[in-house]
Amino acid sequence: MTKEIIEKLQSLTLLYAEDEEGIRKNIADSLGYYVKEVLEASNGQEAYELYVQKKPDIIMTDIHMPILNGIEFVRKVRETDKTTPIIMITAHTDKEYLFQAIELKMEKYIVKPIELEVLFEVFKKCLDTIAFNNNILLGVDIDYSYDYDKKELKYKKEIILLNKKELSFFELLIQNQNRIVTYEELQNKVWIDDIMTDSALRSLVRNLRKKLPTDIIFNLSGIGYRFV
Repeated sequence: MTKEIIEKLQSLTLLYAEDEEGIRKNIADSLGYYVKEVLEASNGQEAYELYVQKKPDIIMTDIHMPILNGIEFVRKVRETDKTTPIIMITAHTDKEYLFQAIELKMEKYIVKPIELEVLFEVFKKCLDTIAFNNNILLGVDIDYSYDYDKKELKYKKEIILLNKKELSFFELLIQNQNRIVTYEELQNKVWIDDIMTDSALRSLVRNLRKKLPTDIIFNLSGIGYRFV
């Protein structure tokens, strides 16, 4: 692995679901040297609860586990999350499982025993997927793109400089492109502990509109904001 890949992995959280404790502990301990945190689960239900609580960057799961198996666990994740990289690990090479893994948009299907060299090659692919997902195109105007990692907004590849509150406001609209972001949400996510006055909100939106090449912010009076 290159130094760049190691540095990127060290900022990520990995969720690892495996019911065989010996295997899980061994792999988790090894990976703990390379990633920020390894979250361990012994069954699919526990894994899903950890996923909801922690929102890991990468998921690695066995297929055959009690309560919820790996396929069922991933299916629940994919109901709301189509992008988090998922690696399926199993002792079985049954084509049925392979087809289901493809259907659920797995990053890779790996047969046990796990070889770290193979796993790290898969991690490289996961990093590419994460980088792609973090660079969001706006549905309202694909000339805009937003890089979550760099906190960088671009229009036709030209950077638009925004201050901290403007970035928080814009990011909240990006995360909710298909609905209106309410005033209450803006207070909680943008102003946080500060008090959001009407004049402060109007001032932020006015300044933001001046910086944007096109008018893409719509206000629904008394409710909130969304993209047009």
